[in-house]
Amino acid sequence: METKNLEGTRIESDLIGAREIPASALYGVQTLRGIENFPISKFHLSDYARFIYGLAVTKMAAARANHALGLLTDAQAQAIEQACQEIMDGQHHEHFPVDMIQGGAGTTTNMNANEVIANRALEIMGHQRGEYQYCSPNDHVNCAQSTNDAYPTAIHVGLYYRHLELLPHLQELIAAFRAKGQEFANIIKMGRTQLQDAVPMTLGQTFNGFASILEDEIKHLNEAAADFLTVNMGATAIGTGICAEPGYAEKCVQAMCDITGFNFQLSSDLVGATSDTSCMVGYSSAMRRLAVKVNKICNDLRLLACGPRCGIGEFNLPPMQPGSSIMPGKVNPVIPEVMSQVCYKVMGNDLCVTMAGDAAQMELNAMEPVMAQCCFESIDLLENGFDTLRIRCVEGITANEEKCRSEVHNSIGVVTALNPVIGYKNSTKIAKEALETGRSVYDLVLEHGILTKEDLDTILSPENMIKPVKLDIKPMK
Repeated sequence: METKNLEGTRIESDLIGAREIPASALYGVQTLRGIENFPISKFHLSDYARFIYGLAVTKMAAARANHALGLLTDAQAQAIEQACQEIMDGQHHEHFPVDMIQGGAGTTTNMNANEVIANRALEIMGHQRGEYQYCSPNDHVNCAQSTNDAYPTAIHVGLYYRHLELLPHLQELIAAFRAKGQEFANIIKMGRTQLQDAVPMTLGQTFNGFASILEDEIKHLNEAAADFLTVNMGATAIGTGICAEPGYAEKCVQAMCDITGFNFQLSSDLVGATSDTSCMVGYSSAMRRLAVKVNKICNDLRLLACGPRCGIGEFNLPPMQPGSSIMPGKVNPVIPEVMSQVCYKVMGNDLCVTMAGDAAQMELNAMEPVMAQCCFESIDLLENGFDTLRIRCVEGITANEEKCRSEVHNSIGVVTALNPVIGYKNSTKIAKEALETGRSVYDLVLEHGILTKEDLDTILSPENMIKPVKLDIKPMK
């Protein structure tokens, strides 16, 4: 590749022809063509630090393997490694401007990384950017690689790191629900099924239930993320390993383990692995499953807090902003609302990932770029959403204890808790009269002399509402 430096620019050439590159740019001609060809979205590689990190890990590991096999000089290997380390440390990310959504199965992204690393390596070696005879993006940085193994491997590395970063945000949200469960442990309320009064429970059980269903998803996320630790590095173009030296794949994957501390493994069938994007499909599906649960919780928060005077109003969400431009005093549940929208976006991204995963043809899936963008975006959205929901909503929830208690006493559903003691006939009689008169079950049981107040309060006490119990109480008639 011939280069010629001009003032403010340099000339680089490729298969298509020669182009001027800004002298300040670490990227080269193939990145420039990618910028021009794919002005598609607002999502750029520079916005996804862990993806760039994964690219640097992959290129560093390849350089170590190729150096061990005698394919890179000491100077080239050292310079490439230093350039990769700088990128891993957060430097030079502004030189990754390509759109995340692109044709070519990720070739633009791969070459963006190759060119940035090569040009930075050249500077480290004492040469000028674009003097690729000393360190080439293709011949040296991309040695023994294809986009078809380096790109998905980088995605796997980046997504595994993002998975590990997502978990604490989810765990903190779970802990916030647990704390509310403990705080509200002794507040009796009505449970509901199909939006109808059911049987008594505690408000603490409601919030502990939220925590538990989310906690269950950690296992599923971990199981899905574990698949990222299997890579096809060394597959090169289609899985046959063409252009790679014997032993390269094993050395490269071992180098990845050494660099990251993770237990990366080489796929047992590189041909099959090169077209298989089920790792992203699986992790996206795990995020969708989590999003479904979080959205259910947000719907419940909005319903149970609705009011303030004409709704259910079992608890209060912290007021975050005025809720109307025309209705004075209105405050809306804006935080659960925004979290629900996050969940819908994650679900939508999962549909995109699923359809793109289905689009694999022959020995490659060319739709990997949009799959990667969707997965990285979903993690970002969930991470920010979890923090927002926890800090701006859950931690500030307060209970309306008296309202919860009065609803239990006034509910027809409370008769179900009395049924094992007073019998079905008495229970039916009381329920019917309560419905017809609008009076409370509690008052009618006492009025008809079915139970003493002491016995009735014992049956309806929180500790006897939250678990199976055997009470030595008999009806008076």
